[in-house]
Amino acid sequence: MQNPVVSREEWLEARRALLLQEKEATHLRDKVNAARMAMPWVKVDKDYMFDTTAGRKSLSDLFDGRSQLIIYHFMLGPDWEAGCPGCSFLSDHVDGALPHLNNHDVTWVAVSRAPVDKIEAYKSRMGWSFPWVSSVNSDFNFDYHVSFTPEDLKKDRVFYNFSMIEPAHANDELPGLSAFIRNDEGEVFHTYSSYARGPEELIGTLMILDRAPKGRNEDSTMNFVKRHDEYVEAPKASSCCH
Repeated sequence: MQNPVVSREEWLEARRALLLQEKEATHLRDKVNAARMAMPWVKVDKDYMFDTTAGRKSLSDLFDGRSQLIIYHFMLGPDWEAGCPGCSFLSDHVDGALPHLNNHDVTWVAVSRAPVDKIEAYKSRMGWSFPWVSSVNSDFNFDYHVSFTPEDLKKDRVFYNFSMIEPAHANDELPGLSAFIRNDEGEVFHTYSSYARGPEELIGTLMILDRAPKGRNEDSTMNFVKRHDEYVEAPKASSCCH
């Protein structure tokens, strides 16, 4: 089944109508971004410590000398054999952005509850270079509502994405992104968090697919995604002229 086939003039009319919607979406995104930047801050009083290849580091250390820190809550639990395919999909887009982020006074760090050796093994498999640390000996993931104990998952509801959800829709690990700022006095503040599909705009591949004729061509959210070393090259469609 294909879309209607029309004249060039009819296509231009439809495209101009869509352009109005695209401009509206752009202006709305600008408005949302302004509201995001105007969000109040919460001071981080807890001394979170993380395991890294260079030893134990505090949350403040993770800023790496910059004033802004973005943490990606990567789903890789202590007993997981591999990282979440969706988190891996997003993370495939990070390394190329790092020089630009760092130059703009922003540090990106992934955090998982898996131990450092498991993180490093998976990071090597994927060929990534972005910083990635372990919170296995910290309350960090639990306090930011991306990890859940077996006891949590036995309750009627768990807190995720700023609401109470049924454990059937949860997991021991869930994705998210959190932002922090450090002032000249060294105080750290939590400025923003986003969960579920919230960080989706970070995934450039999805933004490209949204402009392809078949779009994302999915049955459910990102159900087509695999780790990048698990794809089998699909046979190319034969030309109707050959």
